[in-house]
Formats: sequence, structure tokens, C-alpha cells
Amino acid sequence: MILILLGPPGAGKGTQAERLEKRHGFRQVSTGDMLRAEVAGGSPIGREAKAIMDRGELVPDNVIIAMLDRRLAAEHGHDLILDGFPRTVPQAEALDRLLAERGLALSGVIVMEVDEEALAERIVGRFTCATCGASYHERFRPTRASGVCDRCGGRKFIRRADDTRETVLARLAAYNAQTAPLLPYYRKTGKLHPVNGMADIEEVAAAIEAILAGFAAELELTRK
Repeated sequence: MILILLGPPGAGKGTQAERLEKRHGFRQVSTGDMLRAEVAGGSPIGREAKAIMDRGELVPDNVIIAMLDRRLAAEHGHDLILDGFPRTVPQAEALDRLLAERGLALSGVIVMEVDEEALAERIVGRFTCATCGASYHERFRPTRASGVCDRCGGRKFIRRADDTRETVLARLAAYNAQTAPLLPYYRKTGKLHPVNGMADIEEVAAAIEAILAGFAAELELTRK
């Protein structure tokens, strides 16, 4: 099974991907991680990518596809979640061709739909304990005692530097401009499955489980 999780920054894709890894054994395929590994390892693809990045240019799709092809070969037989790719319609088309060449197919695309104003509020108010990493939110999940971590009693907290309203709205705008056009592309194929990303984490997880059950049922029918 090969899945794509889509949704704007802060929608909870990472949380749900981690859950799928632990519960079902999915392996997350991050193009960002692959790129860093190829560069660090000094492979031919890595050297080419490094030269491009050193010039301040974006790594072209053909290089990303070449890396993904290597990873698909290494992960043969495993259920996968694609992370960070595709981001554009041309990348989605290239992915379809790559999968077809390997006799594979995309199982589905799960998109986490959000209310952007509410999402911005959810991101901007979050902070973590500097000692144990426990996560909190000024409004939705404050510490029980003001200024004291519930888990470890620590009194030092940190916030991500880019968790400002201006930065969050800019990231959402970039998502809408670049990645959102993927939605009609995958909707036409019947592979797009929306879930309410503003729901409770467990509710989102339950919705994703229902979608996976449908994929499994379809796969079983094709085998008969």
C-alpha cells in the first residue's frame, strides 16, 4: 500500500504518519531526508543535488524522482507513506509514471482539511517544555499550574521561532498556491479522501483507519 498524506503545515500529518508507522508498520518516505542522505553519502545523485543547491537553485524533479526510484526499490514489499512529494501536479504526474514503471500504484491520497484561521490560532499558541519536550498550548492545553510542566515540573519553556501568525499565514498561502492544485488532480482519479483535520487526534485517526479498511477491501477484491 502506498499513501500520500496532504494538508497544510500544522494540520497534523506528522502525528498521523507516526501513528500509522507504529500501528501498521508503514514506512515513511521523506524526500527531504532522502536528499540529505544522498548528499551526506556522496552518491552521484547526492553530488548532483549538492551542486545544484550550492548554486542556490531548487533541486529539479528528475533528481527527486531518481532518488525516489532508488528508495522504492529498497522498500519493496513494504507499505509506504510519501512525505514531501509530490508538491506540484507535474511531480504527481512523474510519480504516476514511476509507479507504473515499477508495476505499482498509488493506493490513495488522504487530505487533512482545516479551517485556516483556526489552524493559525492552534499553531501560534503552542509551546513545549525545554526539559522533557511535553507539548502545550496557551488556550487549548495550558499547564495545570502556571509556568510549571505537568510532566516533569520544569519551569523553562520554548516556542518555535517560526510559530508567529505572519509566518503561519505565509506558509498556508504557499501551500494553497503550490500544493492545493494537487487536490483536483487526485479527485479526478477517485483517489482523494478528505478527513477533518480540525477534529481531535483520535477522531482523525479513526477516519484514516476507515479509509485504510476501504483500501484493504478493494485490494482483496482485485486479488480474487
